[in-house]
Amino acid sequence: MIKFLDLQKINAQYQQELREAATRVIDSGWYVLGKELASFEQNYAQYCGTTHALGVANGLDALRLIFKAYIALGVMQKGDEVLVPANTYIASVLAVTDTGLTPVFVEPDINTYNIDSSKLEAAITSKTKAVLAVHLYGQIAVDSGMVAICKKYGLKLVEDAAQSHGAVWNEKISGGIGDAAGHSFYPGKNLGALGDAGAVTTNDTELATTIEALRNYGSHKKYENKYQGLNSRLDELQAAFLNVKLNYLQKEIAARRAVANYYLQYITNPKILLPKCHTERSRSAETNYDSRLTFHDSHLTSHISRLTSHVWHLFVIRTKNREQLQQYLTKNGVQTLIHYPIPPHQQQAYKQYNSLSFPITEKIHNEVLSLPISPVMTDEEIEKVVEIVNNF
Repeated sequence: MIKFLDLQKINAQYQQELREAATRVIDSGWYVLGKELASFEQNYAQYCGTTHALGVANGLDALRLIFKAYIALGVMQKGDEVLVPANTYIASVLAVTDTGLTPVFVEPDINTYNIDSSKLEAAITSKTKAVLAVHLYGQIAVDSGMVAICKKYGLKLVEDAAQSHGAVWNEKISGGIGDAAGHSFYPGKNLGALGDAGAVTTNDTELATTIEALRNYGSHKKYENKYQGLNSRLDELQAAFLNVKLNYLQKEIAARRAVANYYLQYITNPKILLPKCHTERSRSAETNYDSRLTFHDSHLTSHISRLTSHVWHLFVIRTKNREQLQQYLTKNGVQTLIHYPIPPHQQQAYKQYNSLSFPITEKIHNEVLSLPISPVMTDEEIEKVVEIVNNF
């Protein structure tokens, strides 16, 4: 079976360094809010090109804390609206509703699956305070139109960067494009911990200081609580692991791009719709490209510029014959997943939105299928996936 994502094989590459990191933490006797976290926060902020990075418990908390901080600072208040993509994982919406804000769903672009910036302005009301740009599947959702709309209406641009570590747009790295960004380091992410983990990045010092307290029971000083906060801290062990894996992120992104480009060139089955890349090319594509390729070098180098905004957390195809295709692939030894089968507005958790209709979103959720993609796939596995898909 060709695994969808072989986490054991990925982490085995760094086993010695991960063991050394774990031993260092165990021997230190300090397990929360210590040197490992401070080191990772500094390293990740530098990577994202931001002034601040704050480690938190997970990606959902990262987004929750951003909105809680904006409310605490008086930038937003409960009942205010946040424009969110109708096509996203439910965590994006949970972060909005859990903080007392109201999600306003906006349809995606059928080609990129990300929120359609041309539809944003029609959704804005007097209560709109932010746009939540979800960089779905690893592709940057922000474009010049979205930035212009946020500037025109004074909206905060919040990135859900859970799937896009290292993606580049307009000379900026994912997490350093908007006013603030939430990151997930869930084990299956491109930058994955060995457990739950997340972070907030921002250049807003006041926001960062507020989140620093909010993640720690609302406290800057022990037993003195300025806010009604959370217990949401990235622990020392996960921070140490992430410090190890951050060193290899660019190499792994290059490997993922190689797999994706091979798929894009050689999957030719007319029943399959392949993913499309962002039309706005990053001006810094060549300079941000990491040349340490692991395989299929020639297939990647000719497409550096158009792939730079995409880090291929997932390789998502569409077909009207999804169930048959998935069964066929499973039978032939290829593991696939569906990201995601049910859109947020149709979930039982959001009964109040069940009557809404978003045809583009619903079409996407009924047709998408994710093929295996990872930095440890062999040439033989990649070629086998293409062969099997083309024979369907």
